[in-house]
Amino acid sequence: MSIKSDIHSMGGKARAEKLTKEERSAIARKAASARWIPKATHDGDLTLIEGASIPCAVLEDGTRVLSERGVTKALGGKRGGSHWRRLKEGGAELPVYISAPNFKPFISKELESALTTRIDYKTKMGAVAHGIPATLLPEVCEVFLKARDAGQLHRSQIRLAQMADILMRGLARIGIVALVDEATGYQEIRNKEALQALLDAFLRKEFAAWAKRFPDEFYKEIFRLRGWEWNRLSVKRPIFVGKLTNNIVYERLAPGVLSELEGRNPKDEKGRRLQKHHQWLSEDIGHPALAQHLHAVIGFMRASLDWKQFQSLLDKAFPKRGAVVQMELISD
Repeated sequence: MSIKSDIHSMGGKARAEKLTKEERSAIARKAASARWIPKATHDGDLTLIEGASIPCAVLEDGTRVLSERGVTKALGGKRGGSHWRRLKEGGAELPVYISAPNFKPFISKELESALTTRIDYKTKMGAVAHGIPATLLPEVCEVFLKARDAGQLHRSQIRLAQMADILMRGLARIGIVALVDEATGYQEIRNKEALQALLDAFLRKEFAAWAKRFPDEFYKEIFRLRGWEWNRLSVKRPIFVGKLTNNIVYERLAPGVLSELEGRNPKDEKGRRLQKHHQWLSEDIGHPALAQHLHAVIGFMRASLDWKQFQSLLDKAFPKRGAVVQMELISD
């Protein structure tokens, strides 16, 4: 043993001798707990929301877990590095997607305890991950739905409730299929991706209204032609952009479309709309017409040196018409 390590050993022994028996036992338990972290025997990615997958795993004791980071990302939340450092250090706080004060009345003590008591586990690759029991996801969805039914959602949270409603119905549908498969023994021969494929098909249909209809290039060209600074990472746009979109798109798709959309999708008391206008267009006629119009409009934008030139091309190709002709919309 070197002189340096010998000195460290002597110092450690001296400190240990000053500790009480209870303190030494507590340190030993903490060290033992830190050494043992359950390992994942199986892991993969669960696609619950189109375009977002959640890492999941089955642990040695049979616990099914979802990555907390993955759930946070899928539900649209975001935490910085400090949050994950606090988790690593043992901090207890609710995940960001359910931490808003207006959700608190709808969170049971049991759910709060379960969500703040994280599960640390090792992935099959050996990395340490933080997870929540997979069985909690429906309970989290119920919080959003209860807040919605009580009229306690903020505008920014409305999409959470809509997603929760769709997920709950999708999970219920998959649940009954899995139960039948288990009762009949069919799960033994069922393709392992079969349930995921069924869920994917359901969610693709249900989330169709949320599909991105306006490409980033549309807004990027508006900013260029108007002489505004473009930030691809920012979702904030001047209110005037909405008026320009009505002028460029909805007033020219077909006569009467904009007024019909404004009637079906009115503004709230704060002057905001709960949904995007394009969500009211029908899949078979409205959305194809929108895509075709945007394709042509973006072409005019690319060819224009300034807004005046673009407006001239737009007025010639797609003039506003006064006649009122109904364009097929999604029925109520």
